[in-house]
Amino acid sequence: MALISYKENTPTRRFMTKLEKPKKNGKHHKSLVSILPKQSGRSHGKVTVRHQGGRHKRYYRLVDFKRNKFGVEAVVEAFEYDPNRNVNIALVKYADGERRYILAPSGLKPGDRVISGERVEVKVGNAMKLKNMPVGTIVHNVELTPGRGGQFGRSAGTGLTIQAKDSGLPADLPDGSQGRQGFAHLKMPSGEIRMVPLEAMGTVGSLGNEEWKNVTFGKAGRKRHMGIRPTVRGTAQDPHSHPHGGGEGRSGIGRKSPMTVYGKKAVGNTRKKNKWTSKYILKRRK
Repeated sequence: MALISYKENTPTRRFMTKLEKPKKNGKHHKSLVSILPKQSGRSHGKVTVRHQGGRHKRYYRLVDFKRNKFGVEAVVEAFEYDPNRNVNIALVKYADGERRYILAPSGLKPGDRVISGERVEVKVGNAMKLKNMPVGTIVHNVELTPGRGGQFGRSAGTGLTIQAKDSGLPADLPDGSQGRQGFAHLKMPSGEIRMVPLEAMGTVGSLGNEEWKNVTFGKAGRKRHMGIRPTVRGTAQDPHSHPHGGGEGRSGIGRKSPMTVYGKKAVGNTRKKNKWTSKYILKRRK
């Protein structure tokens, strides 16, 4: 999708850009949308996530991340804008009449046919297990746990590269016996290389809407419509609201290391490093 610039020269429009939305006749498919309740980062009225607030009403689109309709071919009917993610979605109609939303990869066009299965053609939009994809394939919407649905590689312009396959680590197999679970080595856009089970599903191709990262919002109100509230510096707050607050005039943070609003260290060794998933990371991100 192309970036659109405004010709107006007012302060709010001068640098603002937006992405061209996909052209579609009619509205979203009614059976695949539901009301998305607003939480605004609050639980029982108490703020649990900062910098979230009121936003425009929106529907949630039920996107098929599992791609578990095996062996049934589907035709791409249309592309739609989804307010809940930075990548467009595609409405596909299966041969048995069922319609579903999928993430729209780059290069997919209306009228194209897609299919998911154990072993299908390595073509943009087709979904299969990683063990059946050749090394060097670019994939998106990849599962971390087989059968759970795609959990990473889901944002605009993202493509993960299969670099290698190996016999993996000792594991309990689905039939209850002991064996070795095979893994694929996936290279992330960040440079990280991670091991993912070969039995996990993935979709061929990289996601579209690559220009999303170049959008300039232009004004604060546009962020507020998205439900994003301002971020206030800790040193500008009062001492009851932030560890950096208080003091007369412009004052420093007043302690050895910067703190979060909850009093935790914000710079340096701030998180636990011995996560159980660390053994699956072969190379850390840059």
